[in-house]
Amino acid sequence: MTQLPGRRACLRLMAACAASVAAPRVWALRAVAETQVQLSQAQSRAFQAWMLRIVNAQIERGPSPRWTHRDCAGLVRFAVNEALTVHDAKWLHANGIASDRRLPPELELTPAQAALRNRWVQTGGTVGHFVTALALVQHNSRFVAREISQALPGDLLFFDQGDEQHLMVWMGARIAYHTGTVSPDDNGLRTVDIQQLTTWKDTRWQPVPNNPNFAGVFRLAFLS
Repeated sequence: MTQLPGRRACLRLMAACAASVAAPRVWALRAVAETQVQLSQAQSRAFQAWMLRIVNAQIERGPSPRWTHRDCAGLVRFAVNEALTVHDAKWLHANGIASDRRLPPELELTPAQAALRNRWVQTGGTVGHFVTALALVQHNSRFVAREISQALPGDLLFFDQGDEQHLMVWMGARIAYHTGTVSPDDNGLRTVDIQQLTTWKDTRWQPVPNNPNFAGVFRLAFLS
């Protein structure tokens, strides 16, 4: 394979052009707006566990009907918002997650922390329910590193292909993402292991420091 499935449009860009756009942006993305509300360390670990469980449920069972914007940023927004909710029996049933499986602990959020749900800082400083992949890392996350060895479960891998950006979710042993396209026989969800991605034939998708299209690993700003 020479390209990431479902992203043909952005992969037609010339590598040199993409590199010239992406390289300076790597540095620009390191300055993220501070969030006033944060989760504690224990809450952050519980959030990360719930986020991974929710992403896994989309992979294993197919997208939840409640997930309406089916693209890479939409997957992140959905998983984050659902991780910040109360995971009672009604929620478990609606999301197809068995209550008899070992579940992460509840976050026990304060009202201010619970208000983080569906609250995304957009370009220009406004706050709303929607945010693009670029604004998600620029204004709602903090830069961690360009080495994936520094990633924690739930962290985001951000790729800048010039006129389009793409997010992937670091799951630990594997990486999950949405291609951005959906057809009757393909829901657009994918997972790959780190070996597959670091040796991808189209080098623009390799999460390695010498790839100018890989901006790095980012962590949601409200996590400790």
